[in-house]
Amino acid sequence: MPLLLADAKRWFDDSLMASMRAAGEQPLTVAQGQIFARLDAEGTTVAELSRRLGVTRQTAHQAVHGLLTLGLLEQIPDPASARNRLIRTTAEGARVHRRAQAALAVIEGVLSDRIGRDNAAALRHALTAPRGEPPLVEAPREGRGGEA
Repeated sequence: MPLLLADAKRWFDDSLMASMRAAGEQPLTVAQGQIFARLDAEGTTVAELSRRLGVTRQTAHQAVHGLLTLGLLEQIPDPASARNRLIRTTAEGARVHRRAQAALAVIEGVLSDRIGRDNAAALRHALTAPRGEPPLVEAPREGRGGEA
């Protein structure tokens, strides 16, 4: 199932990136695109972004740096900490994000048409259902005597 989920995500990512390029938008990496979905309106630190994305701070910093260079994000002082800077979208970044969101809505509609509306609704329901904490499963032991 993890591979199926990864393949489905790649289908969305590939479609979004191709659609944005076709619309004349600056090409972004998938990692850069994910930054927008994880930002708070008032701004988010790189450390918090890395936690939300499940990547290292260096990886998050590289993605953010590219978006700063493109003028889609900006850094501002963090009022809660003189040591930190907050990352937030610029007006241009917000425009690009809105365009991406609109494209994703169309892509989702295409998926719904292809797999059926009921299946798409069931998929959304399954993916948004509470899963609880990830289980800790003991790996099966191999090579022990007396086991079948």
